[in-house]
Amino acid sequence: MSTSGRVETDRRHVPVQDILLRALAVLRLVVLLNAVVLYAMGVDDAARPVLGWVVVAALVAWSALAVWAYAAPARRTAVWLVPDLVVAVAGIVLTPLVKGGPPDATLPGFYVMVAVLTWAVVWHWQGGLAAAVVVTVADLSIREEFTQQNYGNIFLLLVGGAIIGFLSALLQQTAAQRDTAERAAAAAEERTRLARVVHDGVLQVLALVQRRGPELGDEGRELGRLAGEQEGRLRSLVQQGSRELVAPLGERDLAELLGELDGPRVHVALPAEPAVLPAEQASELLSAVEACLSNVRHHVGRDAEAWVLLEVLPDRWVVSVRDDGPGIAPERLAASAAEGRLGVQQSIVGRLDDLGGTAELRSAPGQGTEWELTLPRQTASR
Repeated sequence: MSTSGRVETDRRHVPVQDILLRALAVLRLVVLLNAVVLYAMGVDDAARPVLGWVVVAALVAWSALAVWAYAAPARRTAVWLVPDLVVAVAGIVLTPLVKGGPPDATLPGFYVMVAVLTWAVVWHWQGGLAAAVVVTVADLSIREEFTQQNYGNIFLLLVGGAIIGFLSALLQQTAAQRDTAERAAAAAEERTRLARVVHDGVLQVLALVQRRGPELGDEGRELGRLAGEQEGRLRSLVQQGSRELVAPLGERDLAELLGELDGPRVHVALPAEPAVLPAEQASELLSAVEACLSNVRHHVGRDAEAWVLLEVLPDRWVVSVRDDGPGIAPERLAASAAEGRLGVQQSIVGRLDDLGGTAELRSAPGQGTEWELTLPRQTASR
């Protein structure tokens, strides 16, 4: 579930969820204690006191289990949230049996709001509102008359579930954007430091090779041309500073970005539908594809053909980069990494690892090379 407007983009931020759910764990224990004390004070008026204690004991047991479950982000799913709401609703529905008639107050009391707020934190305003509606229907089903006090409680529950859900999503989105900006600032500072080193060493050497290379004949001219090309690319990268690092906020269409790679030797096949994802991820995935194409140019040849295919699947994006070159022996990449040549490891595999995706190489001598870059789709159900 997602929030409205621009908050619809998935922006689950686990540390923010941790804080909110820890606060709800304390609230859960407080309202549980309140429910136990109120039932103990009125147990003499109950038609089925034993059943009442069973319900109270179930609330206590479930509360301990829920606090444990929500402590781990991986368990914040429907497997736990749905039973949480069911327990609260069951306590409401069983109240007439315990008290022997339409009650003034339900056994769980304020306890039900914890389930609603938990849905709101995890599933945002839609979850909070949906849970509040379910609790409202259950509460109205056991009453013979609808009083002003009932109306007030229901109104607060519905509004509170929606507002807390919206604020939860907004806080998580803001925290995610703050983290992105902090990473960008740190990377920009490191890039500035490295730029001085590169300018003082690598760029000057490349410029020298470009100038003196033609003196060595045809091979020297080709070496000078390649050095000039790499000098230009490296200088451009250094001069950009932090502009590219700060820019990746919002969303980008990966299909549009990959379409710009299409050319005489690079053939790009794109789906009819857009592939919209967070701009930072789109930028990194595009860079990985460009690294694959760079390997084709340098290891197969500038005239080599390459094919880029984007697939938009329900749970993931898949980008395939294939060439018609001689292929790579399976042990070659491991040997290169052992020799300290980490271009593929850092530019392709490392980028996908950082994004939570995978980069799989399929190749055999004489059969070309194909990279399959897979990035899971983070849906708005978080």
